Amino acid sequence: METIAIYLVVIFGCGFLARLIKLPTLVGYLAAGFILHAPGIEELPIIDAFAELGVTILLFTIGLKLDVRMLFRREVFLTTAVNLLVILGLTTGFLGLLAAIGFGTIAGEGWKTLALLGFALSFSSTVFVVQVLDERSESHSLYGRIAIGILVLQDVVAVGYLTAMRGEPPSLWAFALILLIPGAWIVRKLWNRLGHGELQALFGVTMAFVPGYWLFETVGIKGDFGAMIVGLLLASHPRAAELSRTLFGLRELLLVGFFVSIGLHVTPTFETVALGLILVVLLPIEAALFTFLLAMFGLRRRTSILAGLALANFSEFGLIVISTGVDADLVGEDWLVVISVAVAASFVVSTLVNRRGSRWVARLSAFVPTTAAARAHPDDAPIDLSEARAMVLGLGRVGSSAYRRLVDEYGLEVIGVENDPIKVADLRERGFDVIEADATETDFWERCVGVDGLELLVLAMPFHGSNLIALDRLERRQFDGSVAVVAQYDDEREELLRRGADVAFHIYEGTGVGLADAAAEVAGLQR
Repeated sequence: METIAIYLVVIFGCGFLARLIKLPTLVGYLAAGFILHAPGIEELPIIDAFAELGVTILLFTIGLKLDVRMLFRREVFLTTAVNLLVILGLTTGFLGLLAAIGFGTIAGEGWKTLALLGFALSFSSTVFVVQVLDERSESHSLYGRIAIGILVLQDVVAVGYLTAMRGEPPSLWAFALILLIPGAWIVRKLWNRLGHGELQALFGVTMAFVPGYWLFETVGIKGDFGAMIVGLLLASHPRAAELSRTLFGLRELLLVGFFVSIGLHVTPTFETVALGLILVVLLPIEAALFTFLLAMFGLRRRTSILAGLALANFSEFGLIVISTGVDADLVGEDWLVVISVAVAASFVVSTLVNRRGSRWVARLSAFVPTTAAARAHPDDAPIDLSEARAMVLGLGRVGSSAYRRLVDEYGLEVIGVENDPIKVADLRERGFDVIEADATETDFWERCVGVDGLELLVLAMPFHGSNLIALDRLERRQFDGSVAVVAQYDDEREELLRRGADVAFHIYEGTGVGLADAAAEVAGLQR
């Protein structure tokens, strides 16, 4: 128990200190791992178990939110392929240059070792990038979805490599995994009977670890990759987003173990730390490559730059790749230390850069080629609002009712905004004029043309934080029309009013009809 107490105090203290100096807590957890390892404090196996559980649940929730169509878009799969090849070549060449000048540990290493190291450093971190996107509420933004798509394809490549390194192909029973497709249909039917409490959370964990992790590991395929596949098979269920939110807190807690574990298993020396830090100079090259590749596919400068900055880091898969190389006597153990330092340092650098992402966009835009309008990506094109008099953000039960009321009773031209592609398709079939976009991202408001001509905005998004972000975006745009917003609790209602809403409608006081009437009243509209 004494060791557990030491771990808890150090991990919490480092996380809290990181928060005080305005760094993400994961940077503190990385530091905690090195601090706990340095004096030789006994390692706790439960930390590694937490790390593995956290990554598994993370990939399961990515699957729940993943639109598989994104993986087949050229800006995703071609960017992934070109980036892997170019970064592999550049990194191998850079390491070869260091070897040629006789720098420390790398002096005298052969080209096979250098190529393996280059391959390990060619991936971006799924765990880190998803955390950055979640903290900024931009996982549904265009650049966020592209980044996640690239990460998923990189994970597929890494899983293929690790499977090959096992020395034997997956079991023939792996072909039986095709039965997961009809099995998922049965599970989706049972899911409807679970309710919304702890049983649903337990269901999610069970799906991630039993048909996901355990079943795939049993047939010789990496387990956390299996968890993502199972999440993807369940993504079409109406409660998929709810389950992802339910697992969020558990996932974040378990991922503390992942970041701590990076520093727990290595003993740095001056040479290995120096080489790990030198490798960080490759990150700007990676960011620039991602940015230019995405710009070539018609994405706007802002979208390309933000995706490039988010993906400019080294991956936990690099550690696994080098670990398998150590086991196969392809590289020495010192390289595990070097890559661990490089991964940890890349997280720190990427955190500092991405916190100031918007400022970097303004500075770097001049260096990114302008895309011709004819080639502009359809998901990144301007949004014309000039014909609309009102806009409803969030078309769930309340938002869609408010939309209909404003159209049918007040005769307004209304445009809706919804970030769920499945829901968007359904709404369009029912006659709604709806845009698939995320109103919480700055990018959305920069794409909008004619916002100042709107008389009324209705914020009906299900999360209080999302509505607050939208209010902040509107304030920056100096929107002078009327704003109505939904609230679940009295304290949330008061905060929304303080932040600029003209009316905050308590969701338990009525339906979307009441919200529309309250919005129309404050805007001075007549039926």
